[in-house]
This record gives sequence, C-alpha cells and structure tokens, in this order.
Amino acid sequence: MQEFGREERVGAEIRRELAGLLRNEVRDPRLASVTVQEVRVVRDLSHAKVYFTVMDSAQAKATQSALNKAAAFLRRRLAESMALRVVPRLAFVYDKSIETGNRLSSLIDQAVANDGKHED
Repeated sequence: MQEFGREERVGAEIRRELAGLLRNEVRDPRLASVTVQEVRVVRDLSHAKVYFTVMDSAQAKATQSALNKAAAFLRRRLAESMALRVVPRLAFVYDKSIETGNRLSSLIDQAVANDGKHED
C-alpha cells in the first residue's frame, strides 16, 4: 500500500520550490512576508491550490491578489526547476486556520479564567 500518492509528493515539492522562489526571486514587497502552508494538487496534476499566510492578516486580500498576478511567473519558474511534464496552474488561497486557532485558543483561555472566578 502506498503511503503517499503522487499528488501529495508533487504538492510537497511545489511547496518547497515556491517558498524558495518567493524568498529569493520575487521582488514584490507585498510578498515579502508570505509563508506557503500547503499545496493541494488535483489528481491529474492540472491545478494546484496554494494555501498561504501572511504576518499582517489585514494585508491578506492584497497579498492574494499579488500572488495570483504572479502565478504565471511562478509557474514558469517551477517548470524550469521541476522535472514534470505538466506543471499545475496555481491558485492562491489565504489560509485562515492560524487566525481561527488563535481565536479559539483565546476563547478557551477566557472560559477557563471565568470558570476560575466562579469557583472562588
């Protein structure tokens, strides 16, 4: 039984390559603080959703727009560096999971603090 499918392996490789490209080759200052969290590739490797986060969540929409504009450049650079017959089309999606996790953590902390007050 296969542990990881081809889609997962290609997604992991794209994530590594994109992180390097964003760090070393993209000159747009809006993309300086982008972290690529995950890449999900469809079964036929034609499309990939790239989930990313940024330090300032208020800039998420502008960053997503800039990434989607740079998608053709990034895809071309991936084609040069990866040994794939077809490089997937890239679609960038802001990953809200970290924000959601922080919000839930703060709610839990508040609930525990309130519970401690009621015990006294």
